[in-house]
Parts: sequence; C-alpha cells; structure tokens
Amino acid sequence: MPKLAPIKRKDLISYFRQLGFDGPYSGGNHQYMKKDTLKVRLPNPHQSEIGRDLLVRVLKQANIEKTTWEDL
Repeated sequence: MPKLAPIKRKDLISYFRQLGFDGPYSGGNHQYMKKDTLKVRLPNPHQSEIGRDLLVRVLKQANIEKTTWEDL
C-alpha cells in the first residue's frame, strides 16, 4: 500500500502498471505512460526520489484518487 510520500521512480512505474498503464514510452523531454487515450508524463530519473508534491501532481494528471493510490 503506497502512501503519498516520496517514492522511487521505478516503484511509481510499477504501481502505474498495476493500474493498467502501459509504458514507459519515449517522448520529447519526458517519458510517459499510457492508458487508453490518457498520457501521463513521468518525472525524469534523478539521484533522489520523487517528492510528495510532484507525486500528487502526477496522480492528478493521471486522474488517480488518493484512496485508489493508497489501496494498491
């Protein structure tokens, strides 16, 4: 059960796959994951984890509710 806390990029990708997203695919400056016609940009890989604020923005872009995320 992931919480809304800092997360590693590979874990974010894994959880998105559990939610039915495909990818990541290359595209422009950022990779993205796709579900039907929805594309969600992924943060670029860096040394540190993805912070809580950025995670909230990515989940909002993906139309994923906080309760859905925490139920994984």
